[in-house]
Amino acid sequence: MTTTTHPIDLSRFIGPEQRRALRGFCRGEEGDYFRTMLKTLADSIAAMPVTYQQDGKGDEAVVHLHYFSPSSDWWITERDAGSPDDAEPGRQDQAFGFTRLNQDTENAELGYISIAELLRCRVELDLYWTPKPLGEIKERLGVR
Repeated sequence: MTTTTHPIDLSRFIGPEQRRALRGFCRGEEGDYFRTMLKTLADSIAAMPVTYQQDGKGDEAVVHLHYFSPSSDWWITERDAGSPDDAEPGRQDQAFGFTRLNQDTENAELGYISIAELLRCRVELDLYWTPKPLGEIKERLGVR
């Protein structure tokens, strides 16, 4: 069985307000920088592990994306693998990762995260995120 890969549609990972701002930046004085950044981001997302590929790694699982709002954070370790049978190839509805809501580190947890819901809630994708092990994030937050 062969699988078809689809180019990453960044609109499935970046909300409309953030995309609008980025479009303006791409036309501005530093346009080349932002176009390169977005290309690198798309390549990075395409190469990310898909669901279950980091299963069993625990705190050694690498966090590839970080979403944030003023009070909450979502760190994504795996994106949805999708399926050749999907009605809309390349659709990105969920991911797996670590969540801290309302600065509450005591109840921070691993689980499935709806990227579509995050975007509807106007969270932002951290464009300057550098992948790092989940344990490093937990340590910084004081989460056991």
